[in-house]
Amino acid sequence: MVTPAAVEAAICAALPDAHVTIEDLTGSGDHLQVSVRSAAFTGLSRVRQHQLVYGALRNEFASEAIHALALTTAEPTQKVTG
Repeated sequence: MVTPAAVEAAICAALPDAHVTIEDLTGSGDHLQVSVRSAAFTGLSRVRQHQLVYGALRNEFASEAIHALALTTAEPTQKVTG
């Protein structure tokens, strides 16, 4: 089991500007739904964006603290002016 704070810290260590939301889907701490918004994703494919997040969580996967991850990634929204 891993805490949401630990997941957020791991992601933010790799993507310092990340805005992260986490939902524990089962209450057991090992099935998570995570959304990450970061400028680091700009110009990257969705696959590459997910690879960055999975890389940030490699220790949690290796130790099986996370068993399943539903992941959503996005670039920061741009404010339209004018």
